[in-house]
Amino acid sequence: MKFKLTSGEKKWILYDVGNSAFILLVSTIIPIYFNSLAQSGGLDSVSYLAYWGYAASAATLIVALTGPLLGTVADRRARKKPLFLFSVILGALGCLLLGLAHSWMSFLIIFVLAKVGYSLSLVFYDSMLGDITEQERMDNVSSQGYAWGYIGSCIPFLVCLGLVLGAGPLGLSMSRAMVLAFLVVSLWWIGCTLPLLRVYRQPHFVTEEQNHFAQLWHTLRELAGNRKVFSFVLAFFFYIDGVYTIIDMATAYGTALGFDTTGLLLALLLTQIVAFPSSIIIGRLSASVDSGKLISFCILAYFGIAVFAMFMSAQIHFWILAVAVGMFQGGIQALSRSHFAKLIPQEKSGEYFGLLDICGKGASMLGTFTVSFISQLSGSTSLGVGAMALFFLVGLLLFRYSLKAGSR
Repeated sequence: MKFKLTSGEKKWILYDVGNSAFILLVSTIIPIYFNSLAQSGGLDSVSYLAYWGYAASAATLIVALTGPLLGTVADRRARKKPLFLFSVILGALGCLLLGLAHSWMSFLIIFVLAKVGYSLSLVFYDSMLGDITEQERMDNVSSQGYAWGYIGSCIPFLVCLGLVLGAGPLGLSMSRAMVLAFLVVSLWWIGCTLPLLRVYRQPHFVTEEQNHFAQLWHTLRELAGNRKVFSFVLAFFFYIDGVYTIIDMATAYGTALGFDTTGLLLALLLTQIVAFPSSIIIGRLSASVDSGKLISFCILAYFGIAVFAMFMSAQIHFWILAVAVGMFQGGIQALSRSHFAKLIPQEKSGEYFGLLDICGKGASMLGTFTVSFISQLSGSTSLGVGAMALFFLVGLLLFRYSLKAGSR
């Protein structure tokens, strides 16, 4: 049976296309540009990878501390849209200002602000899923969002890649080319946000005027008392932590291994292309295969990816890794988002997704910190990245338990 999207679902999906342009830039060109700034500042390859990881950890820690409270505020009548708009502006403006940073330290500070805006926008955006579609359509709509986000983000990325690689023939300095690249992504991000802002209404909200902190505390107790939700959140903490760490650190890791930067960019572009049909296929499979089995399979695949990453020694290995990540990246994120959305009360979706962000993007500070710390401690970036395999193993065991847990 053909799956047809509604107008509201299409506009919600379009925001995935917009914000994915920024995160693709973060995964590809930005770490390479930061590497050039770091080298100019006298940092070696291990310190470069470590400081990049620490910056990613700082951004996610800020979101982990603020996301749940802001999610609680967003659950009040007509609050979600303005908070969503503010976070988009913070992220897009921060992206634009990255082009004005000329030292590695100022670049990292601006990057943290831009990443905070991006991550907070997803707290509100993810919580909109239950507002724009029905429960039986969530898996497919969520998968479509990631799928079109992957392929759509390739358009501004190719423009940016052309500017960076063709800076010389175009008569541009590298710094000017980067300014234009950041401008392209910022405009793309905002442009893809406007349709959703025009049509979105918040049908589910909390009516009682309780103190925000008291409401958050009540929800925390409610979550802790629901074994099915709580055990899923714990599982999510570990396995999605590994997923986001691989996204954040892939290019930085390849650069630290001395791989050709153009090859790294093209390989990660291939990841986006592979992720497009893979996400759609996994979303369609959820109609006939239990989403719990699909998520389990994706976690197991990521365990293998983390082990493989430890032994990379040639550029071709990075290409293999890029294809493997593309096959499962969208599916595990999309199904996790819809799986959680189906477990929670929709009128509290903002604070629930804010809490989930602590155990997802927010908690990925543990993964990036682990990679950075083990890399510095051992002097081996491979051991740092390989540590992610343990995250996936623990996450898989906890997720299987969550599927068997009752609500109380």
